[in-house]
Amino acid sequence: MKRLFDFIVSFILFIGLSPIFMIIAMLVKIKLGSPVIFKQERPGRNGKLFCLYKFRTMTDEKDNKGNLQPDYIRLTSFGRFLRKYSLDEYPQLWNVIKGDLSLVGPRPLLVEYMLFYTKEQSLRHNVRPGITGWAQVNGRNAISWDDKFKLDVWYVKNQSFLLDMKILFLTVYKVVISDGINQPGNATVETFKGSNSSVGGGNP
Repeated sequence: MKRLFDFIVSFILFIGLSPIFMIIAMLVKIKLGSPVIFKQERPGRNGKLFCLYKFRTMTDEKDNKGNLQPDYIRLTSFGRFLRKYSLDEYPQLWNVIKGDLSLVGPRPLLVEYMLFYTKEQSLRHNVRPGITGWAQVNGRNAISWDDKFKLDVWYVKNQSFLLDMKILFLTVYKVVISDGINQPGNATVETFKGSNSSVGGGNP
């Protein structure tokens, strides 16, 4: 039932928002260059890898040694705007249509992070990852990795259709008020390097 809901809603949004997608794509091409779509392998349900799609938000600016500049330099004001209103996430509707993602679920993180998960944290891969999730409406990137994993695991253990509806409603609200986009003092979220804490609670 969840998969059917995901497919129908995502298909309608993908078609209905296609004019906006085209406008954003043209602006990304003009302001940030090619490729317009950022692609990256992420682990999905049961750890199976898939290609995640997002609109590009950073340049390929390099230093005089040929190394990429830090994120805070490559993330332009236009890129910040896309992230602020989650416009960079729109191409992931195609991931939902394909079945890689759900509308709601733990966000798919980097492949290399899987090496650092505790057994409890790995439970986040028992369900299909989502465009938005319980962690995103409870702090997004402004909370610690430990808190994110606690919220993700809580969702896996307590998921329901009504909880998904609540998360979707809160997601719209959080996007409108631009809450929790970045960690304080960082242009992007810090790298996860493992945790020694246990994962538990997280009440709705």
